[in-house]
Amino acid sequence: MIEIKSSKLSDGEFNRGVFATRDIKKGELIHEAPVIAYPNAEHEHIEKTLLADYAFEYGINHTCLLLGYGMLFNHSYQPNATYEINFQNHTFDFFAYKDIQAGEEILINYNGDEEDQELLWFDKEKQDN
Repeated sequence: MIEIKSSKLSDGEFNRGVFATRDIKKGELIHEAPVIAYPNAEHEHIEKTLLADYAFEYGINHTCLLLGYGMLFNHSYQPNATYEINFQNHTFDFFAYKDIQAGEEILINYNGDEEDQELLWFDKEKQDN
C-alpha cells in the first residue's frame, strides 16, 4: 500500500517521503507506527540531535519517536492524510484524510490538525531569514 521514495518536498540529504502504491480511499488505515516514548524531561537530550525534528508529543508527560514509516511522512498545510494517537496500542495510526491516488505522496499536517495553518518551526526559520 505504501513505499518510501525520493520526495521533491524535502531538501535534506535523504529527501524521502511516503507514497501510495495503490489508490487509498478516504478514511482507510494507511499505517500503524509503533512508538518509543520517553519522559518530556529527557527531551533536552534529543534536542541536541537531528531526531528533535522527528519527535511527536505523546500525551501530557511524554514525547516519542515513531518506528516503521511514521517519521517519514512529509508535511503539508493541505494534507491528504491524518493521524490519531492510539495510546492503548502505543501506535500512531495514519489514515487517508481524502482519497489518495497511486503514486501520490502521502502528507500530514505536522500541527496535528488538518486545518491548522499555524507556521511550523522550519517555516518560521525561513521567514526570519
